[in-house]
Amino acid sequence: MKAIWKDQVIAESDRTVVVEGNHYFPKEAVKAEFLRDSATHTTCPWKGVASYYSLQVGSETNRDAAWYYPQTKDAAKHIEGYVAFWKGVKITE
Repeated sequence: MKAIWKDQVIAESDRTVVVEGNHYFPKEAVKAEFLRDSATHTTCPWKGVASYYSLQVGSETNRDAAWYYPQTKDAAKHIEGYVAFWKGVKITE
């Protein structure tokens, strides 16, 4: 699977985990040069507190377009540290 934004492959892996329709990529499969830390956090009742990254490709920024759970609740341990995308990021095979 690939995560693509602005014609740039942001992440690529054959080991994604699908949860609630979202592909979660292993952290090592995500190209760190496109990630920018965000101060945004949200809470999922069964996964825990999510942290976010904004994506930066060239001069364009997609704010909070990626999220991950640094420490999940027990039910979501299989995606702890994995990264998922939204906000126009295309997930393809």
